[in-house]
Amino acid sequence: MKNALNWFEIPVTDMTRACRFYSSLLATELETTPSCGGQMAVLPHENGAVGGCLFQHEQMSPANHGTMIYLDAGGDLAAMLGRVESAGGRIDMPITRVSDEVGDIALIIDTEGNRVGLHAPS
Repeated sequence: MKNALNWFEIPVTDMTRACRFYSSLLATELETTPSCGGQMAVLPHENGAVGGCLFQHEQMSPANHGTMIYLDAGGDLAAMLGRVESAGGRIDMPITRVSDEVGDIALIIDTEGNRVGLHAPS
């Protein structure tokens, strides 16, 4: 096993609103496609690398508790965190140093009510 994680889905109730938020947060455009009886918008990732999507489906609901995912903020966590509120989300925990080895994290609540982590490695 190369990675414990190979795919994730962030549940959304309003795909248009969620795409607008994550497009702003990640500074990239997202496109929706039908999938498994719902709609999905794949988040940017390299071919063969861990990936994920926004997913709207009647069997999924956003939540601010439970499993936590961390999106890669690259080398500039402050810049990504700076886009959260203008995109309609809110900051739940400001930039916090985990350790010199792990780097920094922050927590946000997206427009759908999901609690999502942002991570910048050291």
